[in-house]
Amino acid sequence: MKQKPIHPALQPYLDGKVILIDKPLHWTSFDAVKKIRILTRISKIGHAGTLDPLATGLLIICTGKFTKKINEYMGMEKEYTGTFTLGAVTPTYDLESVPENIKDTSHITAELLKETTKQFTGVIQQVPPMHSAIKKDGKPVYLMARKGIEVQLEPRPVTIKEFEITKLNMPLVEFRVVCSTGTYIRSLANDFGKALGVGAYLSKLCRTRIGMFGLPEAQSLEDFEKEITALKEKFEQFNIIG
Repeated sequence: MKQKPIHPALQPYLDGKVILIDKPLHWTSFDAVKKIRILTRISKIGHAGTLDPLATGLLIICTGKFTKKINEYMGMEKEYTGTFTLGAVTPTYDLESVPENIKDTSHITAELLKETTKQFTGVIQQVPPMHSAIKKDGKPVYLMARKGIEVQLEPRPVTIKEFEITKLNMPLVEFRVVCSTGTYIRSLANDFGKALGVGAYLSKLCRTRIGMFGLPEAQSLEDFEKEITALKEKFEQFNIIG
């Protein structure tokens, strides 16, 4: 994509910037990239790790020379917080689809939940969700899943460094997970529920850290837009006075 002329005040973004965004609910990661591309008019831009539309939190967006670091950032350790809903499952492992196979959870205790987390700590084998962008025979498997076509996905090793239950309000279980790249928290929710014998799905998710980058450092898209507007106005004011 050929770079169009940009506002002089935004030259640092064209040269290369790492932008930390708090992705809003229902936005895709591409939506966030598109918004920043429109605001800055920079064509060389990309994100370092997709967040599902129903997830919020830290999204690293790189411009200019920093796009070369995208793979490096994607490979960094991640931290998430969120909520599992026990006692049901969904085809997508989250709220993109309707909960089904409802089961009683009255016997589930805090002690049982804590003990069960141990099965999912360390290096584990995880099967990605059928409704994911992973490709099989060159096609994203979610396209086949939507057509009701069963695809056999192979388990892959992922590392879950920390997995703790932070709050219990049955059937809602709040958690914090520190994990390697490639870990699907949706799959963790489904597998966790299966291990408990009652099912579970991911009902809330927020990415709070990628490597050394933390969510408190991120800004909303609204604040980023205000920052870009202020930079342009300051530049123009300075040049008029000058």
